[in-house]
Amino acid sequence: MNDILIRGMAANNQVRFFAAYTKELVETARQFHNTSPVATAALGRLLTAGSLMGSMCKNNSDVLTLQIQCSGPIGGLTVTANSKAQVKGYVNNPNVMLPPNPNGKLDVGGALDLGVLSVIKDIGLKEPYVGQSNLVSGEIAEDLTYYFATSEQIPTSVALGVLMEKDNTVKHAGGFIIQLMPFAEEQIISDLETRLKDFSSITSLMDNGMSIQQMMEKLFDGYDIDFTDDITPLYHCDCSKDRVYKAVMSIGKKDIEEMISEGKPIQVECHFCNKKYSFDINELNSMLNSD
Repeated sequence: MNDILIRGMAANNQVRFFAAYTKELVETARQFHNTSPVATAALGRLLTAGSLMGSMCKNNSDVLTLQIQCSGPIGGLTVTANSKAQVKGYVNNPNVMLPPNPNGKLDVGGALDLGVLSVIKDIGLKEPYVGQSNLVSGEIAEDLTYYFATSEQIPTSVALGVLMEKDNTVKHAGGFIIQLMPFAEEQIISDLETRLKDFSSITSLMDNGMSIQQMMEKLFDGYDIDFTDDITPLYHCDCSKDRVYKAVMSIGKKDIEEMISEGKPIQVECHFCNKKYSFDINELNSMLNSD
């Protein structure tokens, strides 16, 4: 299956859904950061959520950042997404290793432990919108479901999953976000709650060969369903030497003077793709002398 993100409506437009298959996206992130299995699962879930929530943005220029600050050994995660479902991200400790949880699964909740989830939306206003909620399980999907309920007051169900191969590459990854419209009837609400409770884990469904479209058809079986459009989610880092140059300039003249006094070129590494950018003494001097 190729990576795909689908959007649509169901149950006489009472429900909207966003669903994605993100194996290649998550595997690209794993290769960039050389993450351990549990770090791959955690980052993969948040990247998938980022692509889904990015595709929910109204304007092409909107940028969404998901940030988790936590007390667990993974140290925290950051994911940035745009409206085209292009995402990038990193974990503070990509090498974290933990034994499986009591269910025999990768212990993402243990890797995160207690913490705070921040959703930062830059939609072109003077200041970005920031919503926050506490982590309720550290499993990320439940934490986002809680965030939508408390910070945005939108009844939402989030499912996210990453399944690893024995060689620690990504076998399957994906997820969905289901949201009730304000006029949703009580019958559809209670019916959906029952269906979602009984819904198998998405990784097991993907492992059985079910596509993300078939998953939505299964979830909404008996209701009308309209797949409105689809896009390709992608791991995409938009760093460049020019952007890093401006970032170094912004640290202040005193710090740049100290770098010059050391008489050696500096190297800056991008957190999102690990690409390295070098700046020699002449370039540092030009930063110092620019207005």
